[in-house]
Amino acid sequence: MSEITFEVLPHRALERPRPDLIDAWITAALARVDRMLPQFDTHFPAPSSESSIYGPIDNVEWTNGFWTGMLWISWEFTGADKYRKIAVQNLASFANRIDKRINVDHHDLGFLYTLSSCAGHRLTGDPNARDAGVAAAVQLLARFDPVAKVIQAWGDMDVPAERGRMIIDCNLNVPLLYWATRETGDPRFAAAADQHLEQAARLLVRPDASTFHTYYVDTVTGEPRHGSTHQGYSDDSSWARGQAWGIYGFALAWRHTGKQHYLDLASRLANHFLNRLPEDGICCWDLIFTQNEGVDRDSSAAAIAACGLLELAQALPLSDALRETYEAWAVAIVKTLSEDYLAPVEGSNALLLHGVYHMPNKAGVDEACIWGDYFYLEALMRLNRPWSPYWA
Repeated sequence: MSEITFEVLPHRALERPRPDLIDAWITAALARVDRMLPQFDTHFPAPSSESSIYGPIDNVEWTNGFWTGMLWISWEFTGADKYRKIAVQNLASFANRIDKRINVDHHDLGFLYTLSSCAGHRLTGDPNARDAGVAAAVQLLARFDPVAKVIQAWGDMDVPAERGRMIIDCNLNVPLLYWATRETGDPRFAAAADQHLEQAARLLVRPDASTFHTYYVDTVTGEPRHGSTHQGYSDDSSWARGQAWGIYGFALAWRHTGKQHYLDLASRLANHFLNRLPEDGICCWDLIFTQNEGVDRDSSAAAIAACGLLELAQALPLSDALRETYEAWAVAIVKTLSEDYLAPVEGSNALLLHGVYHMPNKAGVDEACIWGDYFYLEALMRLNRPWSPYWA
């Protein structure tokens, strides 16, 4: 992938959809959330569906926060107590999980607690939710290696094969650390986030603005070792969901730090992503594939990218032509998701179909992914009204 392409053509459809059309998309999405409520009042949807059906699981997976985030957004859309009631019930589950250290030895604590406890504290003022969020941030900070200057993704911190490995997904986990510094006044959280993001910008992004999924840094010398993939097509390709994490994560990094180079980087990653989309704007599961010729799409990556593009557009000056371009592409992606990827009323309990969880492991291929459902709702919220994301 030696091609260097930093320009992106404007999308052909620059008109924003009518408010009534966006309202119709929201209504259809909420109808699908409603059919999930009876099954997932005390349980959570599995990370991905099987035959378009999410099975119920306990609060043990890295993905559980996305369901609670969907409930909070649904409540913000409607004010309906049926969403708030289950979201509040979930808060106790997340407090118990961090208190008992139930499967929290990984970097995905931001996915878990930003969308559940931190959002819950913002929306309800619950002090217990705040305490759970801070405890999760403490756990995440413990995974920061001061020599490598990265938050280790997975595995025991003392296992040599895992040490010093960061992955691009963590761009959406570090907002938890910025939130913790604001809540507690302790600068260590934000300092770790700053150092991790600098390493991510330096090492995870290639010269052509494609991205590594994962990168290893020596925890003895601090020197870069090598990049690789965990879920992409190859070590040299760009996994679509990882590229989407990068777009959104570096745009959020600008929001948290005000550093212009993060905004510039998010723009370069966005251009690389957009220039490799099939005709309908929904990415293949890896960006090495640019046409849908027997290649699975990833609707979940598309939904993440739409949120990232809208975050990026919001950050750019009104005079910047790319602001309109990124918003137009985001709208086009959401329109296609709403018209062609939404799960049917019967035979599924998901929102978006045709996602990919883990292609190399053949897990969740051409299925619904709960994070895709969350980010689709977030994109609809962003199109509906001025809104501060839970990652802010």
